[in-house]
Amino acid sequence: MSVHTEDTRKVTTQRLLEMKQRCEKISMLTAYDYTMAAIVDVAGVDVILVGDSASNVVCGNLTTLPITLDQMIFMGKSVFKAVNRALVVVDMPFGSYQGNPVKAVASAIRIMKETGADCIKMEGGEEILESVTRIISAGIPIMGHLGLTPQSINKFGSYAVRAKENFEAEKLARDAHLLEQAGCFAIVLEKIPAMLGKRVTEELDIPIIGIGAGKYTDGQVLVLHDMLGLTQDFSPRFLRRYADMKTIMQNALQQYVTDVKTNSFPNDSEQY
Repeated sequence: MSVHTEDTRKVTTQRLLEMKQRCEKISMLTAYDYTMAAIVDVAGVDVILVGDSASNVVCGNLTTLPITLDQMIFMGKSVFKAVNRALVVVDMPFGSYQGNPVKAVASAIRIMKETGADCIKMEGGEEILESVTRIISAGIPIMGHLGLTPQSINKFGSYAVRAKENFEAEKLARDAHLLEQAGCFAIVLEKIPAMLGKRVTEELDIPIIGIGAGKYTDGQVLVLHDMLGLTQDFSPRFLRRYADMKTIMQNALQQYVTDVKTNSFPNDSEQY
């Protein structure tokens, strides 16, 4: 039975804060095109992330690094047109903000002006703090992202769980506080121990969204293609598949081919 919200008001950064304050869990999923975004929005998902994970599931790249700002803007614009209720967040892609606060502000402004999105998401803590501060000063809301940050995969060397050691856990907690103090309205925590996710969620006033960060965070996010079973070669512990859309689609496509080959499509009622 569905328990999705009947509240059709537009989700805002303030409403997410209110959801945390009344202990209402926040649902978040990715979407990259108009048709899928419309379906996700109608389902009652609170936040739609136009994620740089499109680099993997849409473009076929091994990492998120190759996707460009122009590509993210194209997808963000398509998603935003379809959404009536959910908060729309667009990822800042690799190379659009790292190490250059002036470029970071310019990239963020382009995303907001050209997509119509509600806010952006950035990976990193203290090392991107100047860019975060400048972007927020420009009036652009930011969702942070800590833990496993896929744009830094070449530094990490693997997609293993992050912050298992005390020194890294303390840095993550410190970075989370810095992002909150800088004005971020929420933070995604990816692939970290559940107890660390619980600690950060309890210590911060802003919403914490987890992906592989345990059940104690204020909400959860998954990649749409993964949770629908469109992808089958990615099976981390935190992923729950809610459908096997790959098999459903393959069966339908094979039936279509058969119907065309045997001249049973179109039939008399399907022609003019």
